[in-house]
Amino acid sequence: MKLTISRNELNDAVQQVSKAVAARTTIPILSGIKIDAHAQGITLTASDTDISIQSFIPLETADKVISTIHRAGSVVLPAKFFVEIVRKLPDEEVNIEVGERFQTFIQSGAIDIQLMGMDPEEFPVLPVLEEDRVFSIPGDILKTMIRQTIFSVTTSESTPILTGVLWSLNDGILKFVATDRYRLATCKVNADVDPELHFSNVVIAGKTLSELSKIIPDHNVLVDIVVADSQVLFKVGNVLFFTRMLDGTFPDTTKIIPNQFKTELFLNTKALSEAIDRAYLLSREEKTNIVRLSTTESGAIEISSSSSELGRVQEVLPVEKLTGESIRIAFNSKYMLDVLKVVDSDNLFIGFNGAMSPIIFKPEHDDSLHLILPYRTTN
Repeated sequence: MKLTISRNELNDAVQQVSKAVAARTTIPILSGIKIDAHAQGITLTASDTDISIQSFIPLETADKVISTIHRAGSVVLPAKFFVEIVRKLPDEEVNIEVGERFQTFIQSGAIDIQLMGMDPEEFPVLPVLEEDRVFSIPGDILKTMIRQTIFSVTTSESTPILTGVLWSLNDGILKFVATDRYRLATCKVNADVDPELHFSNVVIAGKTLSELSKIIPDHNVLVDIVVADSQVLFKVGNVLFFTRMLDGTFPDTTKIIPNQFKTELFLNTKALSEAIDRAYLLSREEKTNIVRLSTTESGAIEISSSSSELGRVQEVLPVEKLTGESIRIAFNSKYMLDVLKVVDSDNLFIGFNGAMSPIIFKPEHDDSLHLILPYRTTN
């Protein structure tokens, strides 16, 4: 293999696929990035068996030549060094040549580097998916849905299915659900898809969705999604992102979300977030993060927390609207702050059904919903 390529284009592709390189593995080939040079261009691939990312670099675009293939071929280079080397190359033009036993020579400007490559025949073959369940969604919407749910997945491997986000598509509505049994996040969006297309119990690991979100551009781009029996493929421009679905059945969470509330509260999202953040300063010192919210006779709410060593913080917060029964409730302030960070609307609805029932959050202008369980306290 022998090729010449633009450093910037190569670096962009390397950074994208490196997210799938196995961090710790007993299989040496998975610690590398595979490079294929062929008549159409250059393909870079990395995989840790759970996710695989492939990035294609064309020979040219409408306005410039990106790469030249002098001799077709393949090699796998150790990602730990290759990623850093490419990022720090001095010249815009990079020459890569593979010699005997996959010894690879990289030249850019005045620098010459030799890397010991690996046999590309040992690299895992990417799956070929049946594309009978395919739909597209704008990248910015997909990124928002991921952001509004992944913080609620569990980090405990004792319940592997809850480390992922549940996807379902029914009647043209795409829905995400995530829960760690103490909190729940859900959001949905109308998808421009064939009404006959539907699926359920597709669960994708939260950490995988986090990596996917990083490769979706901020500017508006359509993401094509292929749902197969055990794999999901995301197509983002010249990048293919494969991931395995998590095994198991996601619990039915619909029954724990109430439709009616004994106490209803409408207030400014930013004001509440700042008040909770101030109360959190003391609550975190107790390692419990407990903050209390109670209604006042004047129609406002009181936010308070205390520390046995530091003291107490108490703040009265005006609200837009308060109806129903008075309430005094304790909750994990870190969980509430996580919710408030992803709420995009200025105003927020909060519903209560007593001190020991789930707290429900609904932003004003989107179809997301969040739930956190309250604390049972002696006071």
